[in-house]
Amino acid sequence: MQLTVNASHLGGEVAVPGSKSHTIRGIAAGLLSGGCVTLDSPLESDDTASALNAAARLGAVVEKHASSWSIRGTCGKPSAPDSRLDLGNSGTGLRLLSAIAALAGKNIAFDGDASLRTRPMAGLLSALTELGASTSSTGGRCPLELCGPLRGGHAKVDGTTSQFLTALLFALPAAEHDSELTLDFLNEKPYIDITLDWLDALGVRVSHSPDYLYWQIPGGQIFGSLRRTVAADFSTAAFPLIGAIAAGRPTGVTLLNLDFNDPQGDKLIFELLAGLGARIERNPGRTVVLPSPLSGGTLDLNSTPDALPAVAVAALNAAGETRLVNVPQARLKECDRIAVMTAELRKLGADIEELPDGMIIRPTRLHGGRVESHGDHRIAMALAIAGLSVADGETVIEGAEAASVTYPAFFEDFIRLGADFRLG
Repeated sequence: MQLTVNASHLGGEVAVPGSKSHTIRGIAAGLLSGGCVTLDSPLESDDTASALNAAARLGAVVEKHASSWSIRGTCGKPSAPDSRLDLGNSGTGLRLLSAIAALAGKNIAFDGDASLRTRPMAGLLSALTELGASTSSTGGRCPLELCGPLRGGHAKVDGTTSQFLTALLFALPAAEHDSELTLDFLNEKPYIDITLDWLDALGVRVSHSPDYLYWQIPGGQIFGSLRRTVAADFSTAAFPLIGAIAAGRPTGVTLLNLDFNDPQGDKLIFELLAGLGARIERNPGRTVVLPSPLSGGTLDLNSTPDALPAVAVAALNAAGETRLVNVPQARLKECDRIAVMTAELRKLGADIEELPDGMIIRPTRLHGGRVESHGDHRIAMALAIAGLSVADGETVIEGAEAASVTYPAFFEDFIRLGADFRLG
């Protein structure tokens, strides 16, 4: 699908959809539960559909209602489906559900689309092997197979992505024996806070050192029942946030449903951009973002790597040089987001320097052109914001349908806000 974008001004209200991180953790919790987990206002997207379908094939009983999902679990004993599980484009779903599948005593196979086949899994598979499972893979990536049971014990965990640790924190409480995990470092620490929030709500006990590099996990635990409203997604909110800062009408854009008490790390982007001059008014359930001139600066995105594409666009309109740093894991997402954002924005005339762990962005007025999403939802949405806010002339984005992975209503919502979007 092509998206054609012209310069626009945004105004009005937009309801931020539910968090993908929370929704997929809720699916994992439901699969493991000794009772039922009900998710109110879950994110309904390609990624969450892939994870929910896989959980059902692993033994969860799923009921979908108008605005909620009820997931009755397996009491930590997933069943083996009769064919390979397809996780589509969902890296979070693949990591969490493969670790949970290792609790079963039978062989279970996983695969996904071309993008998912590039996502590293070796760090998780190595830890699962230390903890009693047997695994095989294609160079540490999908397609892969696991056979349990996961028994527990001691393992070293790769902290390059927090998803490896999150997967183990969900699976190991249901293992037969206690476990100890050690890490040398950990990226994306706030995502572990989201995981701990879910485990605590389900009555699951784990303990850790203050730096999150040492963990003790008692085995033989039962995941409880829970009903929970899925929090709005700060990763998704980054796109109307950036659009309002760069191209908002004087009255601004109001973002509905954001809860700044939620543990999501991407809420940090609001604070970082406010530090560069963004005018953001927080009210309960309503956050107003006004058009704002930004100054340059250095932004550490280690805790919030998913925001890199959107923040790179915001930096194009800043008054000085902006450095996005300490986020090497952005190269390990649906695509290498550092390389791809550098290459695609340069096609539109951007002055960007690629760093091993980030980017240096100098303020530039872009021209129109033809760019590519590389099948990455956040790249697609970031390029759309660039086309409406900082580019002169028409911008055409190939593969724009990737936005549906986390924000199915992206096009409709932005058109209502005033974006000059044409799909074709």
